[in-house]
Amino acid sequence: MSKVIAVISGKGGVGKTTTTANIGLGIAMQMKQCVVVDFDIGQRNLDMILGLENRVVYDMIQVMDGEATLEQALIRSKANRNLYFLPASQTKDKSVLDSEKISKMLMELRKKFEYVILDAPAGIESGFEHTIEFADAAIIVVNPEVSSIRDSDRAIGILDSKSQKAKIGHEVEKMLIINRIDPEMVQKGEMLEADDILEILGVELFGMVPEDKGVIDASNQGQPIILNKKSDAGKAYRRIAKRICGIKVPVERPKVKRKGLVGKLKGIFS
Repeated sequence: MSKVIAVISGKGGVGKTTTTANIGLGIAMQMKQCVVVDFDIGQRNLDMILGLENRVVYDMIQVMDGEATLEQALIRSKANRNLYFLPASQTKDKSVLDSEKISKMLMELRKKFEYVILDAPAGIESGFEHTIEFADAAIIVVNPEVSSIRDSDRAIGILDSKSQKAKIGHEVEKMLIINRIDPEMVQKGEMLEADDILEILGVELFGMVPEDKGVIDASNQGQPIILNKKSDAGKAYRRIAKRICGIKVPVERPKVKRKGLVGKLKGIFS
């Protein structure tokens, strides 16, 4: 049975779209048929992270309006044949989204894919509400900072009240990803502890992604960091994808890297 998962954050700039690209590719690497859908109407960044911007001909709105078929608009990933991408429109705005048309499109996607991953726009306006409306589950992406946690808490509130599952008395499954963690800053009290975030949001922790300077370079090159086997962030995304696919993988918490002798001495005498 297929599963529709909305990737949300509430606040922009937390790495939500990067997370969508990497998790989608990670699911495809588990031999699952997966499609990632860009719901950020008017912006469209997911195509660049996937390295597919030059292959966009038709978009999601044209599919919903009957100007193109789903088969015409879907773009197969260069990195993995199990992953497809459905782009957002850059010429429209969020007001064009229609619940009935979205429901029909998602029904078609459910028939073709085991996992349908929806990249929600930043904020909690109409575009966000349409993204979460028909979701079976939601991935909440946060940074370990107060503003990100606060906005995600508001987003969860909307999810729990305005989704179709909520309207019939069912709960949308929630998976928390804490992104861009710097263990040294956490140790110094400059970032929130994971346990504090979990206590505030009250959702299941699905993964912790450490700060990794290579993520931006990888995204700019259209090569998601999950493809880099040496990257700590890439390894974290691979573990998260496995957990989403039902594979029992423990959540690893990023650790402070041990310094050499010189670094230790500096720490002692500073």
